[in-house]
Amino acid sequence: MLRRLHSEQPDSFAFTADNQTWAEAQLTKFPDGRQASAIIPLLWRAQEQEGWLSKPAIEYVADMLGMAYIRALEVASFYFMFQLQPTGSVAHVQICGTTSCMICGAEDLVAVCQEKIANKPFTLSADGKFTWEEVECLGACTNAPMAQIGKDYYEDLTAEGFAKLLDDLAAGQVPLPGPQNGRYAAEPRTGLTSLTDYESGKTQYNASVQLAADIGDTVKRIDGGEVPILTPWVAADGSVAGRSASEQPPAAPKEPVTAAKQAAAAKAAAPKAPAAKAPAAKADVADAGEEKAPEVLTASREGGADDLKLLKGVGPKLESMLNELGFFHFDQIAAWSEAEIAWVDNRLKFKGRIQRDGWIEQAGKLAAGEVTEFAKTAKADGRYNDD
Repeated sequence: MLRRLHSEQPDSFAFTADNQTWAEAQLTKFPDGRQASAIIPLLWRAQEQEGWLSKPAIEYVADMLGMAYIRALEVASFYFMFQLQPTGSVAHVQICGTTSCMICGAEDLVAVCQEKIANKPFTLSADGKFTWEEVECLGACTNAPMAQIGKDYYEDLTAEGFAKLLDDLAAGQVPLPGPQNGRYAAEPRTGLTSLTDYESGKTQYNASVQLAADIGDTVKRIDGGEVPILTPWVAADGSVAGRSASEQPPAAPKEPVTAAKQAAAAKAAAPKAPAAKAPAAKADVADAGEEKAPEVLTASREGGADDLKLLKGVGPKLESMLNELGFFHFDQIAAWSEAEIAWVDNRLKFKGRIQRDGWIEQAGKLAAGEVTEFAKTAKADGRYNDD
């Protein structure tokens, strides 16, 4: 199936503050230089925020990961879970049309979508609340026919029950997902014939439906308010979750405590008279949380601007932002002080990238005519070839 970007695109995209924090946290999960591995979760979060993936959203994520736009577009257009056109404000409905569901009445469900939402898939309903599509097997064959709405499966559907379900969603209700004919999960319609002792320990609903019932609104998209996960597998003491004691990284060797060190520690612990606080020196402004505006240019020097995309983490959008701020050359960036870095950092969307990706060191080498490993790779694979 040919998948294209939608004909109408918004002017821009930006993560909300919470989603930006979440997205930056994902980068900590990957080794240095492998941040592009976060492309799928970041695209998914962009889709959760907006309901679909626009061209500006794809490019925003690409810039954040230091990827060429075409690479991010390849991912977005390859995976069918990414919607490249606007979806309904309430839900995007996915009807399973593979063998089991087709035999059991999926065509009737499609007819309901055509009647209540739109005649063609991927078309907004008149009220803008729904879109629909037919998809391949969703894996609930025993409970066919079924549909996925939001994050949940609605199974054992009939045309009449499905039509009412859409009406309830349109009215602001969230119907209970799972089997719609009273069946608990995927057991035979006539009841259990084995594992009958399971009946005594089960919850009111099967685990998936129970969670949906507890949440209460599973068509609502993720809003980014959850606590960001950095590296949950690494504890404060450096141990790695899921590894046995013998597999843990070796602890740092402890230096022997000598008499001299004990004396020094005792001296450090002794109470001291409060010292008068001297005013912060100009060189220390960064430590005080302040910033200083660097020298900027109104245009590039004679000979043209340097290709700032040869700095790791700088894509076309970041290069444009740097140019707008008045930075066109590697030697300008190489000369930034800590306070000037803080000034620039506060005016970029991707805070922390300057130091995390080592712009100052790279810029210094490139300004001196050297070629960094990243620049060599970028030139070789044409990553930032704007042509």
